[in-house]
Amino acid sequence: MLVRSALIAIFALPTLINGRQIPLVGGVIGGVPSLHTNASKTPNFSVSIDDTPTPGVLRVVENSGVCETTPGVYQASGYGDLAEDKSIWFWFFAARNNPDTAPLITWFNGGPGSSSMIGLFQELGPCRINNESTGVDLNPTSWNNDANVLFIDQPVGVGFSFGTATIGTSLLAAADVWQFLQIWFADSRFSKYASREFGIWTESYGGHYGPTFAAYFLRQNAAIQSGTIAGVPINLKVLGIGNGITDPVSQYPGYMEYAQSNPYHPLVDPLVIASAERAWSRRGGCKDQITACNDRGTDPDCSGAQEYCNRKILSPLAGEWDVYYVPVANPDPYPPSLDTYLTDPAVTLKIGAESTWQKTNQDVYDNFAATGDWMRSTQPDLETVINAGVRTVIYDGDADYIVNYMGVEAMVASLQTQFSSLFANQSFANFTVNGALAGLYKNAGTFSYLRVFGAGHEVPAYSWRGVPGGAAALQMFTQIMSGDQLSGT
Repeated sequence: MLVRSALIAIFALPTLINGRQIPLVGGVIGGVPSLHTNASKTPNFSVSIDDTPTPGVLRVVENSGVCETTPGVYQASGYGDLAEDKSIWFWFFAARNNPDTAPLITWFNGGPGSSSMIGLFQELGPCRINNESTGVDLNPTSWNNDANVLFIDQPVGVGFSFGTATIGTSLLAAADVWQFLQIWFADSRFSKYASREFGIWTESYGGHYGPTFAAYFLRQNAAIQSGTIAGVPINLKVLGIGNGITDPVSQYPGYMEYAQSNPYHPLVDPLVIASAERAWSRRGGCKDQITACNDRGTDPDCSGAQEYCNRKILSPLAGEWDVYYVPVANPDPYPPSLDTYLTDPAVTLKIGAESTWQKTNQDVYDNFAATGDWMRSTQPDLETVINAGVRTVIYDGDADYIVNYMGVEAMVASLQTQFSSLFANQSFANFTVNGALAGLYKNAGTFSYLRVFGAGHEVPAYSWRGVPGGAAALQMFTQIMSGDQLSGT
């Protein structure tokens, strides 16, 4: 099984090599292209299933034998066709234990534009890519041990999904995901899961996706109940967000703080930090631009804020260190690349994939960069979801720079929810896994926060001193999905 200790890294520097999810644009991590065009990603080979998109139809390959090899565990992969030119890829794994009563969760990687196969094969899925990138090993800390897990490549154009890539905001992405789920639940093979407790789990740009999707689902449920629309209500009970960018105005100061005082080593010279601090606070600087974006700013306002802040703050403060795992310098090959495995016809034909897999789709990223969605805060949606009683956990790895825990904790501290006062008065407690210290946590009502020691951006990919790979993340996941607060074991 592919797991590294706390002193080994994840990813190479930002050119979409290996695990890189956020593109390098014009030399800027998370930069904005100067020329924006919509694009279409189309299938380049056919498969044995009916490969003609038919709106409203689910096309499925069952029990391919790929990835999940636990005897008797059901899996299915394929496409939900939203339109003739819009097909969303999914890969479903039933729970290894008690699948007939286990909850259902969805997993979304971020980007924007990154495939959820990253989470499947590098983090929390039933298997993990091996060191040679030639095959997979069974994962004992998979989240489908006690949950039915549905991985979804979205928006259209991402990963194995294909079609006209026009989605450029988290809200439009939410509408497509909801439509896909309506198609998925309408299928006789999956209709039984519609009444199960449902969780949204996501990371990175999932700080936008998670709150937006969850709030949208709640609004759709209310509209179904009132008779305004027809559909299957989604029994949303849990929202989990790992190392998520949610509220840039509260999180961007964390880049300066983390660059100089993270648990491992300074990332850059103090002069670079001072320059970033000036770019943040000067009149018309990063803070002012983010604020203007969220005060009824236009798409160009928000897109400009993304370009300025990432060019002046996020990108230079990374220095020569791996932005997804700062203990080591760039480049680092961990986790091994998925490209060889997920473009091998011996695999793709079995699972019913119809397009060439990409870790991150540049066209989708460009769509989001053009709207400036990155800089639009999703904190109001997060507050709505928490106040609606959805059990929510925010978690992060303390070795991640790109969406670091200092910024995330500042965002959490700025939340205005029914639990915020209680949370502020709590002290951090030790999160132990079978007696080994793995992190720090707080609980307040149905809201929890967890900082995981030694973990990078993809928290379930890591081990720590005395804590096997993925064990801390699995304990968190199991407790939250069971309706419990976080606790040590």
